[in-house]
Amino acid sequence: PKLKHVFVFDHQGSGAKPFAALLEEGWNGHEADPSRFDARADARRPDDLATLIYTSGTTGEPKGAMLTQSNFVSNLLAGCQILPFDGSAVTLSFLPLSHVLERLVEYCYYHRNATIAFAESIDKLRDNLGEVNPHIFVSVPRVYEKVHARVMEKVESGSPAKRTLFRNALAVGKEVLALRAEKKTPGGTLALQHFLYERLVFRKIREALGSRFRFAVSGGAPLSKDLAEFFWAIGVEIYEGYGLTETSPVISVNGPAAWRLGTVGRVMPGIEVRIAADGEILTRGPHVMKGYHGKPEATAEAIDPDGWFHTGDIGVVDEDGFLRITDRKKEIIVNSNGKNIAPAPIESALKADPFVGQPVVIGDRRKFLSCLIVPNFEKLRDWAQKNGLSGLPDEELVEDVRVRQLYKEIIDRWNAGKPHEQVINAFKVLPRELSIEGGELTPTLKVKRRIVDQKYKTVIDGLYQGD
Repeated sequence: PKLKHVFVFDHQGSGAKPFAALLEEGWNGHEADPSRFDARADARRPDDLATLIYTSGTTGEPKGAMLTQSNFVSNLLAGCQILPFDGSAVTLSFLPLSHVLERLVEYCYYHRNATIAFAESIDKLRDNLGEVNPHIFVSVPRVYEKVHARVMEKVESGSPAKRTLFRNALAVGKEVLALRAEKKTPGGTLALQHFLYERLVFRKIREALGSRFRFAVSGGAPLSKDLAEFFWAIGVEIYEGYGLTETSPVISVNGPAAWRLGTVGRVMPGIEVRIAADGEILTRGPHVMKGYHGKPEATAEAIDPDGWFHTGDIGVVDEDGFLRITDRKKEIIVNSNGKNIAPAPIESALKADPFVGQPVVIGDRRKFLSCLIVPNFEKLRDWAQKNGLSGLPDEELVEDVRVRQLYKEIIDRWNAGKPHEQVINAFKVLPRELSIEGGELTPTLKVKRRIVDQKYKTVIDGLYQGD
């Protein structure tokens, strides 16, 4: 009822006004006066609402997190203490600006006077990296997974000698990395080998990121330890952090001064973390939101009377203060026998296979686990061409008996030696990728299980037909 105007970029009528009219409205009756902007900015108080950012709704209805000016300011100041960069840094931004991580990261860039280059799109990322030649960028694990898959595909298409060279180089890189993690320096033969592989192999791979690359940051979803080790071994330092929309967002992060792969770093300055009796991570401090907009019951459920925000994630803090996420409390599968099964480690293991793009493990309130598999279509189509199946549309390709056997072998490798409740008894290869546009993925490429369950209900029910 309070809506007065609607302005649109692409004017199509229907009562809306074109963007040009908005510019005219802005100029009418106002002289250029920069002091008016300063006055309005100075009038803001730390507890004032800065923004509403809606949670992605991976497991339920999205909720509007009310984040204040001081939420963001406290988080960016703490983050800038850990990640070293200054006004000389050129950064590349390609995550959605609606996402809290990219919002906070850009505030950090503003604070340090760094230069921000905005990518045209994720699809143009490879070209934009070469054009911008950034020092720093921040991404979600899915992008790193795709980069890794591309590197490995190029390696596998090379000669036997090149494949052997790469495997030997990677083994040496991981050996040196293990020593670095213990603050030790490689010596003798190992140092010489690493020196040679750096020039023959690693430097050539890193060229795709540009000549000025310093480090990258990963957030928004868990980064597998194997993937992190791969990048660090070839000289690409990725600092993984952890947080939520409701915590503005960073709770902990690795950095040059203190890092441990397989963890999300130490808790940031000014933030408290404790582990509840059931393993849930609780946090308290200036980074915690005011609450959920218009949802007092949901707010009271998330933030207890002592001010602790309940993250919904399960984790542990090791003896050196590094936080490790072990699972998502709300995404635990409870089968019909009452067994608790964590889907994330299973999906992470399946994604390690180059033919698997996105696996979604199913099984809540069911007798056994099943899995929907989105192939790495680039890899699968290449395989199809070499096996006499070129030209088939994806819908027919995924139904071919040889393709099904290919993915059955991947599932069988996971199942080998696993306890009964973790065995995948049925699977379906999907003919298309999950997408943001289709509603199955969040802006940071996390699977919305609730939507997938709804969209593929017939397929899932078919996997359990007759049990």
